[in-house]
Amino acid sequence: MPVKLSRRVDFPMLDLAGIAFYPRIYDLAHRFFEESWEEICGIDYPTILLEKRFGFPVVNINSQFHSPINYGDNITATIWISEVGLKSCTWEYQFHNQAGVLLWSSKQVTVCMNLDSMSSVEIPDFLRNGLERCAND
Repeated sequence: MPVKLSRRVDFPMLDLAGIAFYPRIYDLAHRFFEESWEEICGIDYPTILLEKRFGFPVVNINSQFHSPINYGDNITATIWISEVGLKSCTWEYQFHNQAGVLLWSSKQVTVCMNLDSMSSVEIPDFLRNGLERCAND
């Protein structure tokens, strides 16, 4: 089941045109990514990184900017996993504003890596089970 998280667009996210600067949109997506782990897998991302020593860096991104993200917008991110492979998974994002307008969508592939060896590894079962349940049904 997809995860829904919300956050307001703050002033430091804007460019001179008064809309969210695109690198800040990716930063916002990453903040939602980190926050979603607890809901998806029952474990927070700092624990996954610092104690379990697994990371999930992005290796491929495809995004579309549908409408400007404005100062003060309340963004609702809908996040789901469309594919879980042996070592990678595909995250899908949709950002809507408070009026329900689709602002941004993205498909991002992450790879599971061991942070000690800095090599890709199979996604461990304690994470795989949650990731597989996070489909957009």
